[in-house]
Amino acid sequence: MTEKKNIVTRPTDAEMEILKVLWDNGPNTVRFVNDRLNERKDVGYTTTLKITQIMFDKGMVERIREGRTHVYTPLVSETEVQQKVLDRLLETTFGGSAKKLVMSALGRNRSSKEELEEIRKLIDKLESEQK
Repeated sequence: MTEKKNIVTRPTDAEMEILKVLWDNGPNTVRFVNDRLNERKDVGYTTTLKITQIMFDKGMVERIREGRTHVYTPLVSETEVQQKVLDRLLETTFGGSAKKLVMSALGRNRSSKEELEEIRKLIDKLESEQK
């Protein structure tokens, strides 16, 4: 198993798309990842291969040889990456203010009734933990 490296910067958009395929479908080949990406937009196989190799070099994915192919496994969790991206967004765009981030997100009127109820429950839980 490859040693997990510390990811200093957030994944690029292309890296995020590849990670999403691997998170959703489990360890897989570049061919599989490329096929999934091509369901949404035209992406060349060699482009997907190169980006995946760069991700391996960065320590984002593990590569295991199976016959003539390599199977890639994410070494970073979806939650971990989301947290890094959110932390950076919060600091650079909202000056570290969670209130500004939430107000901006909720002010776009894209939240469903169910999502708003989950948000209310989370706020209630956070408030009860502070007492």
